[in-house]
Amino acid sequence: MTPSLRGDLFDPACPTRRLLDRIGTKWTSMAVKVLAEADPREVRFAELQRRMPGVSKKMLSVTLRSLTNDGLVSRRVEPTVPPKVHYRLTDLGRSLEVPLAALRNWAEEHMAEIDRANAAD
Repeated sequence: MTPSLRGDLFDPACPTRRLLDRIGTKWTSMAVKVLAEADPREVRFAELQRRMPGVSKKMLSVTLRSLTNDGLVSRRVEPTVPPKVHYRLTDLGRSLEVPLAALRNWAEEHMAEIDRANAAD
């Protein structure tokens, strides 16, 4: 990475922008949280969906595929009929839990202020 790209969110090559493009959805944050709470245990697809109210099967599938492709989640398939699919955070995925927890803490401390500001408009 060249120093000029550091922190330049307007540059598509900016690492922060690229990360936010990948993990900046509520479903990604929820999936990482559920998997982190279960760690080191694996979590089946149906359990993930049950613990993520409102997520559709399609959206959960897309989210897990993206997390797996990025190396944040590992996927294990049992060759049964139907196949049983298990998910768990990788070491890289585990390292994401602390920053996401910090973001959740910030939101819990400040969303009321943001809501009041919006209500005042």
